[in-house]
Amino acid sequence: MMNNRRCRVQEFTAEYYGVCAAGGMLSAGATHLAITPLDVLKVNMQVNPVKYSGILSGFSTLCREEGASALWRGWSGKLFGYGVQGGCRFGLYEYFKKIYGDLLVDQSKGVIFFLSSASAQIFADVALCPFEAVKVRVQTQSSFAKGLVDGFPKLYANEGLYGFYKGLLPLWGRNLPFSMVMFTTFEHSVEMMYHKIIQKKREDCSKAQQLGVTCLAGYAAGAVGSVISNPADNIVSSLYNKKAATVMQWFFYDSIKVLNGLPTSGGLRRHLKDAELLGYGQHLSQANILCVYMRYPMRRLSLSETINDRLISFDSKICLEAAAGDYVVVFLVVILVSFTKKFTW
Repeated sequence: MMNNRRCRVQEFTAEYYGVCAAGGMLSAGATHLAITPLDVLKVNMQVNPVKYSGILSGFSTLCREEGASALWRGWSGKLFGYGVQGGCRFGLYEYFKKIYGDLLVDQSKGVIFFLSSASAQIFADVALCPFEAVKVRVQTQSSFAKGLVDGFPKLYANEGLYGFYKGLLPLWGRNLPFSMVMFTTFEHSVEMMYHKIIQKKREDCSKAQQLGVTCLAGYAAGAVGSVISNPADNIVSSLYNKKAATVMQWFFYDSIKVLNGLPTSGGLRRHLKDAELLGYGQHLSQANILCVYMRYPMRRLSLSETINDRLISFDSKICLEAAAGDYVVVFLVVILVSFTKKFTW
């Protein structure tokens, strides 16, 4: 029977993280490829703001002087560079979220989301930086190279290995704050919609409803993340809707997960053995749950564990210590944004 043999990827396995990485690679690569003309104009407006003073006039100048094909210059860097970045960002985020969720059991979810997204983005930008270095030169110097194939060896010959990574610090300054706030906002938005609006568990919702939640949470994440984005990228924000791009990435990413039999994104899920390590036995009483909750007061809003397909939920007020921890992290992000304002690519 085919229905019993349907392939399903198990969560928290190597195959699971591979699917997450592949989903992030396809979603980010396709989204950034689609906006290549806008990115070409953005880079030229930053390099030569007098010549490229507006959107329509900028496109007209590029097409008149270099032809329509100039609008797609550097497309390979967008597709492969941001594809690799997306794979690392989404795949490693899921990995670090599981690791930090198991290690930091006494921390609020907000802290875990911040740390997971920051850790993933650090590696993602290291992977992106060489592609971005070549892409910028291809887009701004028509005689430099045609693409990645001839751009990589030429940049290495001219500037060595340092040429690929001398823009890493401003890249971190631009992407780290956005990624941290974007992922955290997405997670909290998903939780709020299921608990407060739909008022059903994720498993009880159809796939279409789950993807709808993903799109709404992605829009909210893009909107909030854009507010704290580094001013160095303000031009691109005026050229295309960053919220829409974030929505498309999350939609493609979760669609790929759904096609592989996985739940949509959002939340902290643990294995049964992890629940047992926290004191959740197979026959827990409400008294046991209360004792565990009092032992780990930083786990706020609700304590929910699925054991033998039985959801045990213990609602509680928001813990002041957890909220204070989140505010400290937000304060550090604001300092980081202020510090990196002077950096541009």
